Order: sequence, then structure tokens, then C-alpha cells
Amino acid sequence: MSHRIVCIGECMVEMAPQATAGDYRMGFAGDTMNTAWYLRQLMSADDTVNYLTAVGVDATSDAMLRFLADAGIGTDHVARRADQTVGLYLIQLTDGERSFAYWRGQSAARTLAQDEDALDAALNGAQMAYLSGITLAILSAPDRTRLLNRLAAFRAKGGQVVFDPNLRPRLWDTIDDMTHAVMQAAAVSDVVLPSHEDEAEFFGDTDPAATAQRYANAGASEVVVKNGDGPMLTLCDGQTTVAHPKAVPHVVDTTAAGDSFNAGYLAYRLHGGSVSDAMAQAASLAARVIQNRGALMTVSDADELFPDQVTRA
Repeated sequence: MSHRIVCIGECMVEMAPQATAGDYRMGFAGDTMNTAWYLRQLMSADDTVNYLTAVGVDATSDAMLRFLADAGIGTDHVARRADQTVGLYLIQLTDGERSFAYWRGQSAARTLAQDEDALDAALNGAQMAYLSGITLAILSAPDRTRLLNRLAAFRAKGGQVVFDPNLRPRLWDTIDDMTHAVMQAAAVSDVVLPSHEDEAEFFGDTDPAATAQRYANAGASEVVVKNGDGPMLTLCDGQTTVAHPKAVPHVVDTTAAGDSFNAGYLAYRLHGGSVSDAMAQAASLAARVIQNRGALMTVSDADELFPDQVTRA
């Protein structure tokens, strides 16, 4: 059976540092787009990955759409805004750990949920919708409510909603606004893919099991708790699976570590893989990604890319 996945969010211009100090490479990336990129490479030729966002009508927006199309990511549900353009971020690295500087006030993606009919058209016929906490953060409160309502309707008709909380407090007016919106999204989601370190800081979770249980209590049937290089945990239909990622010998850039993990996990689950196998494949992909610069790398050989990357508990 073929699958259609709709990834919802913001694609931005990425300025990624190169080996020579002061040199940067321009590309396109963004959390949900990164996941779409890896999903498109991991899914079968019969599957479809669409991106739902908004861009401008300028040359940079045109280049972004060409980039998505060349990657095999569908752009039929990308709105164009004559008075706006796309956002930009710059990656700053310290010993492989990244931080970001953003310029996104003019981003057309902030308007991606203004049209209820367009949202329904994008979701119609899809099996899965994927969004993140950043998707929520860039929207106005009315647009955020509209998007979550349409996702709830999509779920009620049998669609699967997948949510990565991706907590970014700088994008929100207050921490309470962020945590409230995240739990609203969790309440309409089937699968939640949080990172324990962030969840512990902003929700007070004592361990990955507490993170998983909180999202399960909100209504998710499957929760995958990423945990950096520590033990990760999945709670699926009440059953807990723990896995221990192998150490990565040389971390170059952790950008898109979680985004690529999500893609690996979802791709293998969609095609019938077990929870434990999906965790292994996802960890293997993320391990390769963080040994490269920037958010995106080409998955050229799946057999080579996906050796067993975890030790199961």
C-alpha cells in the first residue's frame, strides 16, 4: 500500500558553517522540512511526501520551491504571498553543538494556516500529517487553533497525526504559552516524538518514562522519547521499549539529529517495522547525519546506512 505524508511547517534559508572559519554554505532547511527530506529518501517510490507551508514570490522563494521539487517533495500545497518572503537562520557551532540566529519576521510561513479549505485540501487523502512545536510557534493564536481543529478532524476520519514538540522558548511570548500549546497539539496526536532534555527543563519530567507517560495520558498511543546519547524509550499501546544508542565517534554538527531520527522511525513504522527495529534504524540515520555539516545529507545506500545502531534493553 502506498502512503501520502503531509509535513507542515517552515522551510528557511540555512547558512551553514564550513570547515574554513568564516565560510558558510547557503541551503534550505527547517525542522519539519528536514524530516520531509529524509522521509522522501527512505519511503518507496509509490509513496508521496508533501510539504504544506507558505513562501513569497521572490527569487529566493522560487529557488526554495525548486529545491523541494528536485528532492521529490510535493509543493502543490505551498501558498504564495506577494508581500512576504522566506525566513533565514545561521548555524553557530561549538564542539559540534549548534545554536541558531534567526531572521524570520518576514516569513510567509507564518500564514500557512490562514485558509481552512486549503488545510483540508492538503490533508485530504493523506495517511499521515506531521508537525512540530515550531510549526505552532510561528502561527498566530487563531491560526494555531484553526490548524489543530483541522488536524483533529483529519484524525477523526482515520488519519494519523504525528507531533514533535521541539520546544523553542525563544519563539513564544511565555513558557506557559509554549507548554499549553504543546499539550493542545498532543491531545490531537497519535504519535509524539519528544526530546527528554527539553521536556525535563520545561515540564519537569524526572526521566524519559515520565515524559512518555505524560503524552500517553494526553491521548497519544505511541510516544518515542529521544534522549541524546542516553537511553531512549518508546511507550506504544502501553508497552515500553528501551534502547541504548551507540556512541558516535566524531560529532560534527547536531543540526537535524532529531528531525532525521523522526524520519527514520516513521518510515520504518509505516512500512510495518517493529518499534525496536524502527528505533535502531532511526538512531543509525541520526548518527550518520550528525557526522556531516548542515541539516541535510543524501541517503545513498540504505543497506550501508542502517546497521544496528542500538543495544536493546
